[in-house]
Amino acid sequence: MEYKVVIMDLDEYQARAIETSQFELNEKDGKFITLMGLSGEVGELATEYKKQLRDGDGYTVFKEKLTEELGDILWYLSAIAKHEEINLSYIAESNLRKIDDRWKDGLIQPSFDLFDNNFPPHEQLPRHFKATFQERIGEDKKKYICITWDENKFGDPLRDNAYDSDYYRFHDVFHLSYAVILGWSPVVRRLMKKKRKSSHNIDEVEDGGRAGVIDEAISSLVFEYARKHSYFEKSNNVDYSLLRTIKELTKHLEVKVRTGKDWEKAILLGFHHWRELKKHNGGIIYCNLLERTMTFEEPDKEML
Repeated sequence: MEYKVVIMDLDEYQARAIETSQFELNEKDGKFITLMGLSGEVGELATEYKKQLRDGDGYTVFKEKLTEELGDILWYLSAIAKHEEINLSYIAESNLRKIDDRWKDGLIQPSFDLFDNNFPPHEQLPRHFKATFQERIGEDKKKYICITWDENKFGDPLRDNAYDSDYYRFHDVFHLSYAVILGWSPVVRRLMKKKRKSSHNIDEVEDGGRAGVIDEAISSLVFEYARKHSYFEKSNNVDYSLLRTIKELTKHLEVKVRTGKDWEKAILLGFHHWRELKKHNGGIIYCNLLERTMTFEEPDKEML
């Protein structure tokens, strides 16, 4: 069977397809008829693939039948969209934006700018630094973590703050990975005393308390998700539903320009080093914001 290439506008197809409808789409039952029709056609599509799998090259009309079933699915999709007063072209464009955000790597670009590039050096996150995580045992026999960056104090000692030890005391490594991969972490900026006070609005909105709470909330939210997924030890993917929630939480902040793929890289990198810190009861992490890298070094005896 020969196929003729036809270029057609999606909205033109939708308009012409709907002219053949044998029922009123705007009536109450119209939506349910189209949904059931779509479900049926998807089943027919699966049946064609079953026949092709069973008969192989002997099923000579496979592409012809496949084209027919895919066309029927497209018709029902058009009908559902028309019922909800949505153009197919808008659906297609929205879907491309979604998959670009999810799968395109926005960081492997020489022109990638950090958010504080145009601020005074003392208000910029350090481009290279080492973060040292030292584990200690308190008088109550519970473990806690002391963190420094380039020998500077990085916040107060951290405990798990949980009934059972879950090593959340190492969670600041997540904020470091956000800083390294995204160029963003209000928590890191506050703890390093790098808030951009030369701009009142930036200091209040981007580096203020609310942004910091969001940063901490994301860390906690992802940790609970990771707990159910072996802390990403055997997985290289983060569910899009979680990434979408993070994007919603940060949609009013400068980090909104980073993609879901960027967030996934930051999350996976952070948990890689969290597992190393957990395994070795601490360690040193070398951070490079220019190359977007983090390197782990085991703690020496003096640290333990």
